[in-house]
Amino acid sequence: MMNMVMIAYNEAIDDEVMEVMENCGLKNYTKIKGVFGRGATSGTHLGTDIWPGRNNILYTACQDIEAKQFVSCIKELRKKLGKEGVKAFAWSLDEIT
Repeated sequence: MMNMVMIAYNEAIDDEVMEVMENCGLKNYTKIKGVFGRGATSGTHLGTDIWPGRNNILYTACQDIEAKQFVSCIKELRKKLGKEGVKAFAWSLDEIT
């Protein structure tokens, strides 16, 4: 079964997220840079003087076992980095064409 994994994270930790992805053997992805948002622990990032910082979003479609491993590794990264802000979401894909 295929899954979509979405990682939302502070742009400051882009290298760390990409390293985790590479270590998991995942090569294909779509990245959206410079998005805005607010997290419960990471705070507000709107790219302004009052709310500095931005986020990135990374998507990858992968096999179920790869998705579980990637999400597990992101959880470990989250523990290591604390307030920097990184969160993983995964859902099943019905069809890929």
